[in-house]
Amino acid sequence: MKTAIRVILILLLIGALGFIGYSYVKGINKTKDANDTALRTIEIVEGSSTIDIAEALEKEGIINRAFDFRLFSRLRGYDGEYLAGTYSLSPSMDMETIAQVIMTGVVNIDFFTIPEGLTVRQIALRLHQNGRADYDKFMALASSSTFDYDFLPSDLPEGDERLAGFLFPDTYSFTEDVDEYAIINMMLSRFGDLYTPEMRARAKELGYTDREILTIASIIERETVLPEERALVSSVIYNRLNAGMNLEMCSTVQFILGEQKEFLTYEDTSIDDPYNTYIYAGLPPGPICCPGIESIKAALYPADTDYLFFVVSAELDGSMAFSSDYDQFLADKDAYYEAVGVD
Repeated sequence: MKTAIRVILILLLIGALGFIGYSYVKGINKTKDANDTALRTIEIVEGSSTIDIAEALEKEGIINRAFDFRLFSRLRGYDGEYLAGTYSLSPSMDMETIAQVIMTGVVNIDFFTIPEGLTVRQIALRLHQNGRADYDKFMALASSSTFDYDFLPSDLPEGDERLAGFLFPDTYSFTEDVDEYAIINMMLSRFGDLYTPEMRARAKELGYTDREILTIASIIERETVLPEERALVSSVIYNRLNAGMNLEMCSTVQFILGEQKEFLTYEDTSIDDPYNTYIYAGLPPGPICCPGIESIKAALYPADTDYLFFVVSAELDGSMAFSSDYDQFLADKDAYYEAVGVD
C-alpha cells in the first residue's frame, strides 16, 4: 500500500512539474519590448554554448534575462541546436522566434510590412504577390484552423474574414522557410502583445466584447485619414449606437463591395447584407479590416462629444466636418460636393 501511494505521489509530482514547466515556457515566451523593432546585431561564434548565447542576447538588449532564455532553451529541447553566425534580432521578437532564427542559421532575414486597414483576403493577396505565402493556403488556414490564443473567441465563425481584426498589421521578419501557419501565428502573437489586459478590462467596462471593440476600431480605421480625428469618429459611432440610430458608415458598404468607391450610390447602400450599416442596426457581424493600435485605442477611449454625423470636409485635406445637427450635416455635405465639383 505504501509503495502504491509513493508511486502515485511521484506521478503527481512529475505531472505538476511538467505543468509548471509548460506554464513557465508559455509565460516567458514574450517580447522584451513589442514596440521596439530596431535590429541589433549579434555574432555567435563556433562552439558557443546556450549560456554564451543567452548572455549575448541580454547584453545587446534583445531579451530581459539570460536565465530565462537558458531555461526556455532547456525546456524546449533547443540546447545544442543553435548555429554560429551573425544575426539581426530585435526586442520585438519573442523567445521562440529568436530561438528559431538562431537554430536555422539564416542570417538574412526578410522584413515585410502589412499596413493597417487591410482585410484578411487583402493580406493574403499582398503576401502572395510578394512571394511570401500561397494565397489559397493562407486563406484556408485563416478560415478554419485552430490557434491557441485566449483572446480568440471560442465561437469565431468560419469564413474568409474569421480572423479579421486579430491579424495585427506591422513589420515582420520572415526567414526563408517560414510557412503560412507561422505567419498567421506571428500576427496573432503580435496582437496579443499589444492588446493588453488593461485594454481587455476597458472593453468590458464599456460593455463590449474584444471582437466588438475590434469591429468599432476597424470602422474607425477605414473612415479616418487624420490620426487626431480617430477618437472623434469613435464618439460618433458610440453616440449613434446609444441613440439607437443605424451607423450608416460608408466603409461597411465598401467592405461588401470589395472596393473603395469615392461616392456610393443608392443601390450600393440598399444592398441586403448584414454588414450594411445603412439598413441593419447595431454593429456589423465582425471587423471589416485589421486595424492598427491607434484605432483600437480610439475605439476604447472615444472623445466626449455629442456628434452624430460627419462627412469629408470642404477643405479636401482629409479632415472631417463633424456635427450634432442633421441640417448642419446636410450643409457640410453640400459644401463637400461643391468643393469636388459634384452636383
